[in-house]
Amino acid sequence: MQISQYRCVACGNCIPVCPMGAIYIDPAVGRAQVNQDECVECFTCFRGMSKEHLFPPMVRAIRKVAKAFRFRFDPEPDICPTDAIMPTELQWPRIVRRAFSDPQVPHESTGIHGRGTAEVKTNDVTGRVKEGEAGFVIEFGRPGVGARFRDIQRMTQRLAASGAEFEKNNPVTSLMTDPARGLIREDILNEKVLSAIVEIKVGLEQVPAVLQIVRGVSRELDTVVAVGVSTRCDAGGDDPLVRVLEAEGYPAYRGKTNLGLGRATRQAAL
Repeated sequence: MQISQYRCVACGNCIPVCPMGAIYIDPAVGRAQVNQDECVECFTCFRGMSKEHLFPPMVRAIRKVAKAFRFRFDPEPDICPTDAIMPTELQWPRIVRRAFSDPQVPHESTGIHGRGTAEVKTNDVTGRVKEGEAGFVIEFGRPGVGARFRDIQRMTQRLAASGAEFEKNNPVTSLMTDPARGLIREDILNEKVLSAIVEIKVGLEQVPAVLQIVRGVSRELDTVVAVGVSTRCDAGGDDPLVRVLEAEGYPAYRGKTNLGLGRATRQAAL
């Protein structure tokens, strides 16, 4: 994302709109600038603000006169008065930022919108997580923090070494050069995204070890990490995962329960 230096009048309305705090007013030139290293190409500033098409020199002149008389001339806070925010044509590897940060853009490799897959929300028809297994979603980053793939790889390498199975349709997995070792493409390791989700599957007996890995590695990362874990109830409706989590010191609550109304396809059943 860029801001036209001709159109910008330094009103500052775009600054609080950016979820990464990447926009600032450069006092040296009196214009808004985008910190390209921190920008995750989420397009929030471009889509989130209304646009007017006022003549920039006129707006600057009015603001200058207003300042001399000690009163303000500012547009409404959700408006870019001169339509100065300009998307750029993204190239590889920077285009990866938008794929993980803009929910309206699908990943080219998977066709999936957003950061992950449907996870276990569709487990009734996909059969991804079976009895005796646990599915993990490990989320990196948040607005205001973000995450770089270099940090994500530090986690995926440790998970791979533990024997975790990465979800093949997950966007992060599609960017791995060696899933068996948890290695991500080297040319995107420094790219920053709003957030990303890694999905793995392990046996229930491995849940404590995975939780220990996530706890340990997350302390070494320059981002925030959140974890979700799920399983399939047995025929009697018992949830063995609850006992495992409670033994590890995590009180478990059923945040979401699938009712089993989906119809399994032949492929999923096999």
